[in-house]
Amino acid sequence: MNLVKLYRPWQNILDKTLVFEGVAPLLLRLYLAPIMIQAGYNKLSAFENTVDWFGSAEYGLGLPLPFLMASLAIGAELVGGILLLLGLATRWVSVPLMVTMLVAIFTVHWPNGWATIADASSWLSDGTILLNETVMNAPEKLSAAKYLLSEHGNYDWLTSSGSIVILNNGIEFAVTYFIMLLSLFFSGGGKYTSLDYFLAKKYD
Repeated sequence: MNLVKLYRPWQNILDKTLVFEGVAPLLLRLYLAPIMIQAGYNKLSAFENTVDWFGSAEYGLGLPLPFLMASLAIGAELVGGILLLLGLATRWVSVPLMVTMLVAIFTVHWPNGWATIADASSWLSDGTILLNETVMNAPEKLSAAKYLLSEHGNYDWLTSSGSIVILNNGIEFAVTYFIMLLSLFFSGGGKYTSLDYFLAKKYD
């Protein structure tokens, strides 16, 4: 009984923050929107190469109807990113964006395991989750690269913008974006922070 009496006042204080519940989906949208817009813009600005990459079984994704698939991906990312930014049709637009992430996961990143950066010290690389031999061999290769650069290059200048790493290009980022989009699918654009909210109020 004493625990309940202690809990309730603090819970009542926490409940007052629910007036700001729209902040969480707003932050997700503001994070995702520029990523999606940039991805779509990159594909559009090199459209012929994008179509070739979508269609080629030898050096690309080997997808059928590559022109259509590339166009759909660009549309989803560019238009979807802009709509996310505005908080307009948030739940609707999250669906094609999630599909785009699933395609990226299973056609591009899946063979590379989980990690985006090859970090053999991570517990995600220890053989329990999506083990990738490339990740496990990365420390030896990275050590060799650092040695060569320190002996034959300006190592301090080369590393002045950040540490040298080996890109693994695993599913980590795509899965993270998928989960964020799934959250937006259930929450919507956000109370007080999206056009969806104000349009719903106006036309309800």
